[in-house]
Formats: sequence, C-alpha cells, structure tokens
Amino acid sequence: MISGKFAITIHILTLLTKFPNDFLSSEFIAGSMNLNPVLVRKEIANLKAHHIVESKEGKNGGTKLSKKASAITLKEIFELTFDNINLGYAKNQPNPDCPVGKKVNQNLAELYADINEKVGLQLKKITLEDFSSQF
Repeated sequence: MISGKFAITIHILTLLTKFPNDFLSSEFIAGSMNLNPVLVRKEIANLKAHHIVESKEGKNGGTKLSKKASAITLKEIFELTFDNINLGYAKNQPNPDCPVGKKVNQNLAELYADINEKVGLQLKKITLEDFSSQF
C-alpha cells in the first residue's frame, strides 16, 4: 500500500541537498516537516544503511548527504522506501466460480507490475538535484 515514507525521505534529502556542508539535526529536519524527530531518525537510519547519508553524533552532530545529489535518482529513493506500488486487493478471497472473482487478483497484479515499471522509468530520469532545484 501507499505510505508517506517516500515523501518523508524526499523531504529529508531535499533539506540535506540545500545544506550540503552542514550536519542537520533530526530536530531541525523534523521542524521543517512538522513531524516527530523519532520518525525522521527512523528514515535517516534507512538512508544511512544504504550509504546515502552519513551521521555524526554529539553537540554539533546531525546528518548530511554522503553522495552527490546529482548521483541519486528518485528511483533509487523510491526503491529504498517501497518494494513496489500496491493499491491493494480485496480483504476477502473472491469467489473462484465467478468470472471476475477468479481472475481479479491476477489482473490487478499485472496492472500493478505495469504501474511499477512505468513509475520506475519516470523516476530514473529525475535526480535528487533536479528535484531540489525547485526549492
């Protein structure tokens, strides 16, 4: 299902792009997003695990990009936050004797695979630097 993780991650990375030489605190980032710093730190941990950001602890600590924004595509960010787009399936098992019920989930799976391919192709064209230049 769709969640806000992609939007949160893009927001974090866009802020880091705007302050490339500074270690930004999770409190500063959370303030920009009007979000709890714990949620920000959770997404930063994921970015750190994928070597997109680096962090420093202590009084002047925080997070900054470890890669150039021009080297990060939105597809890469999307893949860090989602396995794929899934708009959902019926909660109950459809009737296998119904001409629609017996194939609805298979047809939805094919539709979602097509959507994911198209989204990936579009996001691959856009770098974090491109996106951040809008601000």
